Amino acid sequence: MNDRQDPYAHDPYAQQPQVYGYDAYGRPVYHPEDPQRVYDAYGQPLAAPPAYGHDPYAVQQPAPQQPAPQQQTAQQEWAVPQQAGPAAEPRPAPVVPEPRKAPDAGAAPDYRTEQFSFVEAPDEESEDVIDWLKFTESRSERRDERKRKGRNRVVALAVVLVLAVGAVVGWLLLAGGDGGDGPKAAAGQKRDVIVVHLRQTKGGGSSTALLVDNATTKRATAVLLPNSLAVTKDGGGSTTLGKSVQDAGTGATRDALNTLLGSQIKGSWRLDTPYLENLVQLVGGISVDADTDVPGAKAGDNPVVRRGSGQSLNGQSAVAYATYRGPGEEPDKQLARFGQVMEAVLKKLSSDTRAATTTVEALAQIPDPSLSVQQLGASLAQLAARAKAGAYRTALLPVRPDGTLGGQEADGVVKEVLGGAVRNTGTDATPRVGVRNATGGAAGAGAARVALVNGGYTYLDAGRAPAAGRSAVLYTDDKRAADAKEVARTLGLPDAAVRKGGGSDVAPNADVTVVLGKDYKG
Repeated sequence: MNDRQDPYAHDPYAQQPQVYGYDAYGRPVYHPEDPQRVYDAYGQPLAAPPAYGHDPYAVQQPAPQQPAPQQQTAQQEWAVPQQAGPAAEPRPAPVVPEPRKAPDAGAAPDYRTEQFSFVEAPDEESEDVIDWLKFTESRSERRDERKRKGRNRVVALAVVLVLAVGAVVGWLLLAGGDGGDGPKAAAGQKRDVIVVHLRQTKGGGSSTALLVDNATTKRATAVLLPNSLAVTKDGGGSTTLGKSVQDAGTGATRDALNTLLGSQIKGSWRLDTPYLENLVQLVGGISVDADTDVPGAKAGDNPVVRRGSGQSLNGQSAVAYATYRGPGEEPDKQLARFGQVMEAVLKKLSSDTRAATTTVEALAQIPDPSLSVQQLGASLAQLAARAKAGAYRTALLPVRPDGTLGGQEADGVVKEVLGGAVRNTGTDATPRVGVRNATGGAAGAGAARVALVNGGYTYLDAGRAPAAGRSAVLYTDDKRAADAKEVARTLGLPDAAVRKGGGSDVAPNADVTVVLGKDYKG
């Protein structure tokens, strides 16, 4: 804008303009020739910059004779050389800007426009700020998450402590009575029950025992079951235990025993006599107190087992002693000898689960589906530990001649050893109805069995009773009172026949006992 060359006219005699100074780009700035106002290319008035010092080369301007207009009192204006050309169109009067104030000594520095640069790309520092915000946000979230997890751990720990205290209190309540004599104590005991059937390959006989390990009392019991015990069979009716083992097999017999005794038998172990012989050999022989001589296979042969205490038996002699029944002896005698052999085997068997399982595997038996080799080995190891510690006994389940359970003694074995009478069946389950015939004939019991089976009840043969004129329906648990009334209606008996009973009047393995009198018409 300070180019003083005029391509249209040049006056060599005109007074040359004086250099006023230099701008920021090093170009000369000329002193204006006259005080008239000058405009830039955009029509904006140009104001003269304030002087920053004394310019020795600048020409001093004379003081004006008359006061300048108000618009020109603040500062001088920059001059622009006149150029010849067409007359410009009249413009509206521009607004004069306010005078620029000189910066104070302590004020912020005046930055010029050329000192700034504008970049469209985001600054790295702004990205760092964003990253820092994200970091602080994620850190606060992690802190909140840690607090939340800490609270969850505290709650979980409190729940675990409450459950642990409850478990300890429950265990103390159950174990405090050491098994107890009451029904509730017996019901709360933990038992492991398996049934073992000794099957004779010669003669077809069998012997059955329940091996019970009571983890609560830390005692074990072998309950010997006579073959004459009456059990139910599929389709209704009853049969003996011996026939059930031979005809129905281990599974049906196990279910029948559970129904009869109210027990929870875990599985069945079929032990044929050759496997018993091998088992005795594997444990290194046994020692028993023989109560009789066992003769040889032929007349004149030496006895296989001699009577006396501490008799050493190998596999063959152990089988002979366990299955021997002398002339005129009761079946219970032979059953007791089988119990002796089983206890002696357990005393010689290892109490280590792995070692006991190895012994069972060495028998090369085909296990029953209800009891695997590992389960049998674990159960036998626990029983062996009880036998070696002297916490093992053998008990015979009393049975009447008609096959029913006999009186209070049988009730005690079922309650204390098996927990069956206490467990019974749930109040929502089908009641077990024991029928005792007191009609003086056999027809009445048969008709009652048919009526009860058709009514959906579990029929139990409770044997015979002395003849009675009136029938009675007895229950021992008050929760079974309603079931007893339903049984009476099923048999066509009046509600007056229903009453609470106990002792020898009721069958120990039944929820409801029916005593059929002569008034029962069937």
